[in-house]
Amino acid sequence: VGSSPGDAELTPREEQPAAEETAFISIQAFPALLDLPQDLEVSKVSCGSRHTAVVTRGGELYTWGWGKYGQLGHGDNASSDQPRRVEYLVAEGLQAEEVVCGPWTTYVRVLE
Repeated sequence: VGSSPGDAELTPREEQPAAEETAFISIQAFPALLDLPQDLEVSKVSCGSRHTAVVTRGGELYTWGWGKYGQLGHGDNASSDQPRRVEYLVAEGLQAEEVVCGPWTTYVRVLE
């Protein structure tokens, strides 16, 4: 039995949980509505092959999707169905201005 490219079970590299604890990440090849906090206004968006990133008008970067290669920017290889703010930029006092996602990478232009 083969699996389609849209079906995947992904787990963080650093831990190997038991089968019943394995996180299922929904990778979809079609548009889907997504709830962001209401006070966020998105100014830029970019999609990689299995992950997405948005820049808000306030200069914050949010990422979600497949994170096996660290492309989500959260300091780990975890995947997430929910948008998470990239805290590194906040901690460094940097504002995201532009984002471009590649297949397994994310490039961000920032202002200090």
